[in-house]
Amino acid sequence: MTRIKRFTPVQRVFHLLLMLFFLTQAFTGLARLYIETNWGRFLASIFGGYNKALTIHWWVGIFMLALLGVHVIYVLIHIDWRRFPKSVYGPDSILPRKEDLFQALQHIGWLLGIKEAPRFDRWGYWEKFDYLAVFWGITLLGGTGVILYNPIFFSHYIPGWVLNVLLWVHRIEAILAIAHVTTIHFFIGHLRRHNFPMDLAMFEGSVDLEKARHERPAWVERMEQNSNLHTTLVGSAPKALRILYYACGFTIIICFLYLFANGLANARGLLG
Repeated sequence: MTRIKRFTPVQRVFHLLLMLFFLTQAFTGLARLYIETNWGRFLASIFGGYNKALTIHWWVGIFMLALLGVHVIYVLIHIDWRRFPKSVYGPDSILPRKEDLFQALQHIGWLLGIKEAPRFDRWGYWEKFDYLAVFWGITLLGGTGVILYNPIFFSHYIPGWVLNVLLWVHRIEAILAIAHVTTIHFFIGHLRRHNFPMDLAMFEGSVDLEKARHERPAWVERMEQNSNLHTTLVGSAPKALRILYYACGFTIIICFLYLFANGLANARGLLG
């Protein structure tokens, strides 16, 4: 099967680490939030108890901030500074462009049956949103998390009511992130008709060429016009690797669905 390369090995490693870190943070964070419920105590017991879960949550949070920093350096290194700023606003850029707004509106019209489907390029507007959401999510959660880990120290510099606000900001952003990943991100990435039961692009680093022609026609046509499509064509991963990718992907999805469902089911316990 002919496939077109979409992600580099480094980008795939970034995504894998982000998945594992975020899943760990979801488990340990919800264990802390729901600690007064039986489910919360069960989650904490997986990590050796409340205190150990909190310690793991702290260190993995530090690792996520470090991962964000490394990724920023990676991005800065790979920018074509000779063509800046055009190089960061071209069709291969993950940064939003005005075309994304038009395509989002056209996409809504297509879903309503009143417009033709937009011709997406390498990145869809929803993918750009997800990518940028990681930046503000890690920054917000990491920043508030550092302060909340040692509130006594920071109380010398900020009033107590601000600490209370930061606690709720941290919790709300975390819940929104888990909800977004579990519903919108997983649905778009894996449950759509063309991707079901799972899109292995981020694991395998490539997508089927014919599928790309259908979902991202502007991207494929642009490479054909530039005569560089052949340089991005690759074969499928070995069957054993694909099985491993499926196993890893389904495990992650099941874990998040478990957390999301039980978080909703035990929400009343938060109110006492």
